[in-house]
Amino acid sequence: MNAVLTMLALISCVLIILVVPNMVTPFVADYGVITVASTGKAVLLCAALAALAGLFSYRQGPNGPFLLRVFVAALLVRMILGTVIFVFHKQDFFGGDALTYDQVGFAQLLGWGGDKYQQSLAALFVDEGGASGWGMVYLVAVIYGLIGRNMLAVQFVNSVLGAVTAVLISLCAQHVFNNTRVARLAAMAVAFYPSLVLWSSQGLKDGPIVFFLALSILATLRLGEKISPKYIVVLLSSLMAVLSLRFYVFYMLFVAIGGSFVIGLKALTPTTFFRQLVVIVVLGLGLTYFGVTRVANIQIERFGTLQSVQRSRHDAARSAESGFGRDVDVSTTSGALSAIPVGMLYLLFAPFPWQLVSLRQSLTLPEMIVWWASFPMLVLGLWFSIKYRLRMISPILIFTVMLSLAYSVFQGNVGNAYRQRAQLLVFYFIFVAVGSVLMLEKREAKNREIVAKRKSVAPASVASTVARTQELR
Repeated sequence: MNAVLTMLALISCVLIILVVPNMVTPFVADYGVITVASTGKAVLLCAALAALAGLFSYRQGPNGPFLLRVFVAALLVRMILGTVIFVFHKQDFFGGDALTYDQVGFAQLLGWGGDKYQQSLAALFVDEGGASGWGMVYLVAVIYGLIGRNMLAVQFVNSVLGAVTAVLISLCAQHVFNNTRVARLAAMAVAFYPSLVLWSSQGLKDGPIVFFLALSILATLRLGEKISPKYIVVLLSSLMAVLSLRFYVFYMLFVAIGGSFVIGLKALTPTTFFRQLVVIVVLGLGLTYFGVTRVANIQIERFGTLQSVQRSRHDAARSAESGFGRDVDVSTTSGALSAIPVGMLYLLFAPFPWQLVSLRQSLTLPEMIVWWASFPMLVLGLWFSIKYRLRMISPILIFTVMLSLAYSVFQGNVGNAYRQRAQLLVFYFIFVAVGSVLMLEKREAKNREIVAKRKSVAPASVASTVARTQELR
């Protein structure tokens, strides 16, 4: 298997370099600069990042070789899909935000080079940290600064992040449940579930968001075991990255992490209490040092009211055919609470078959069937985890519950709900894996019981046959 994956990776890279032409950026007239995307540079950057991620995957103990294979296979799938989207200019069809990040990221790069006009254009988007997604603008600008304006390179970087997310989720599952089957099944689900592949193979911020969410949770779980400067730095960096990509998710993640340390990931002892206190204080001081308090005040004033949520939801519900709940008013507490049941239904299960009115929506049907079929496993795994691993899953549980409720309130568009569900799916799949393994182990135990009964019955049957034969004689 290792040889096959290595060969496929080499063949894919060579074919991408030879077959995919060096393409002029879709916005050839932007800022009076004509830029050509070098396919070879994009592949080289991807290979360098993939080597680091692959080494990290391989060094994860006995499960390392399996995680490396999953990572490579997941990366190849994303690279191929990303290349197809790039070659046929389908960014607008699958995710038009990628074109925005390309434009604004290039403007930011020119601004760093001293062009004040381009800096002012980029600043309109960044706008003192108030706009969601300014971190993606900086990421695109850094990539363009390294190898030139190249949307394919951004897609490949996101592909690496999306593929290694499967490894991080597997490590989270292994840490909590100490079960190889659960960890491997969760990794496979995250690696190859179609929507997770789609969002992380484009120049969108969804891939980095999910990656940093998974990394934050893993660092939290590791810090619950022991204080580690390395994981404190990783956690702080991941939180800052989430803040720069989608600010409201950061606050929910921070509450979930802080709440899990207050509750305690393990039974409370003087040692664990001291460890939890140290981590909370260090996180608080670190985030304050980086100016999160100031940014939080700005964002809360602009977006932290139900009236702001209502305006955003109203626009989403009425701006497309896939809008729902157009008459819902969440500007009051009672209105927001009343919107949760329907919003949760759409968040978890939309798009429904009767809503598939276009080709883009119809493409989601196969994976939705898989998701609907796996939902009972999610419920079973969640029940088991709450009953037997409540402390350990507290950061995952608090975060997913809070974000699910938040999206249920302010999402008014099926497409947005489908896309942003990816931030939750990677953690949902841990519970799906738990439920699936429980069912599998129950079936195996039943089969063993049947085999044992047959073995115990067989000697008695032979003895009875011998006795009857002797009687006949």
